[in-house]
Amino acid sequence: MGRLCQTDGLTEDQTEILKAVRQFVDEKILPVATELEHKDEYPTEIVEGLKELGIFGLMIPEEYDGLGESLLTYALCVEEIARGWMSVSGVINTHFIVAYMLMQHGTEEQKKKYLPRMATGEVRGSFSMSEPGLGSDVAAIKTKAVKDGDDYVINGQKMWLTNGGSSTLIAVLVKTDEGSDSVYKNMTTFLVEKEPGFGETAPGLTIPGKIDKMGYKGVDTTEAVFENHQISAEQILGGEPGKGFYQMMDGVEVGRVNVAARACGIANRAFELGVAYSQQRETFGKPISEHQAILFRLAEMATKVETAHTMMVRAARTKDKGERNDVEAGMAKMLASEYCNEVVEASFRIHGGYGYSKEYEIERLYREAAFMLIGEGTSDIQKMIIGRSVLKDYKLKA
Repeated sequence: MGRLCQTDGLTEDQTEILKAVRQFVDEKILPVATELEHKDEYPTEIVEGLKELGIFGLMIPEEYDGLGESLLTYALCVEEIARGWMSVSGVINTHFIVAYMLMQHGTEEQKKKYLPRMATGEVRGSFSMSEPGLGSDVAAIKTKAVKDGDDYVINGQKMWLTNGGSSTLIAVLVKTDEGSDSVYKNMTTFLVEKEPGFGETAPGLTIPGKIDKMGYKGVDTTEAVFENHQISAEQILGGEPGKGFYQMMDGVEVGRVNVAARACGIANRAFELGVAYSQQRETFGKPISEHQAILFRLAEMATKVETAHTMMVRAARTKDKGERNDVEAGMAKMLASEYCNEVVEASFRIHGGYGYSKEYEIERLYREAAFMLIGEGTSDIQKMIIGRSVLKDYKLKA
């Protein structure tokens, strides 16, 4: 294990958890990741192993049968998992966001109903904001829930659900239009139960099938089509309509820490591959690592990996202190995703022509890194969040 991506001040429990996850990645994920990714095959055995490690319940409180760990512990575990195969960390991420939203905003009945089974992985979560006609413009959602007696009826189409097929519980954001002048107070999060799989997975809910993607393979990314799906008002997250947008944004903040951690994991692995290959490949009678151009490239890669890791850790620790971390999470996500792509490309260049071959792991990382630029909000969205906050903090006094 190298000197990069080390974290000061960890407890003995955190250290042991990370050691176990790192060993699992080295022994169970890295040897099969590229083969499964090329087949676009769901990593069933890996997911079962993560269940046994307790990763699905890592942040769920002990009173609901979880491990009760911090966001930092979770993020560091995600970093390790993404170092092995980013898609596996995606399986965990959306599940975690739904569990987090339940922990922070759910009624006590909802927590007791779902969290213990989410901790074991029996209930698997996915969350849904995006739609075919929108991405970052959440206020423009069209999927709507209309009150029908004590129930609601949902109609609309949602897009980009990670775990859309394998999940059994979707946290879905819809319009409810129950009288507020603010569009943001006319949105509600529903907890939609479904069967795993594709086709009609619940009455009035269809998961059409997997979306074919450039990278991020193995994990099932889907649409969700609601056609007169009837759901009880008891399935409103927190029991009160009109709070969905704020609940989702809270979930997205921790999701951005997750994406930053994923980007750090990919970048760290790309560095490991690049520095190893540079010592094995020889040109002009010596390893290419001894050529100044490659040496400089390795130095820049290492610095970017370390900087991104530090920013990610800061964002996680800010949230763990109970403070809002929208700026810290935005900075970490933007920097880590951009640096991830730069480090992967540098490693790709070090590999030369072999980097273009599917026999080499860097080819997979090259495709996976691109997703980090758009997952949980593009870099431009992060810049808007950061810029507005900076202007507010540094506003000139009249």
